[in-house]
Amino acid sequence: MTDLEFLEHAEALLKAVEQNCDLINDQSDADIDNQRVGSMITLTFANKSQIIVNLQKPLQEVWLAARSGGYHFRFSNASWMDTKGQGEFWGRLTEDACSQSGLSLLFKSSP
Repeated sequence: MTDLEFLEHAEALLKAVEQNCDLINDQSDADIDNQRVGSMITLTFANKSQIIVNLQKPLQEVWLAARSGGYHFRFSNASWMDTKGQGEFWGRLTEDACSQSGLSLLFKSSP
């Protein structure tokens, strides 16, 4: 994948994360503060716990940091897959967001 292709896919992922947060906030009692600075988004939940999603451009990866640990994802076959075979990005984000917020939340590639 070229650097330009990576940036297109990664930018779409970051935009979808932001859109998911807006949709979840509009349709539920969740209060997810999402702040984007450059290629990093910080999700802060009501209990002040955070999930951070950022791009690692030289490696062509998206990293996710949560209470459960740190995860690296690469774009493959139209999905962002964990580099250690632990699933895909949206499932991991959903699981960590539910765990950290104490709410039933759903993050998906097309909000």
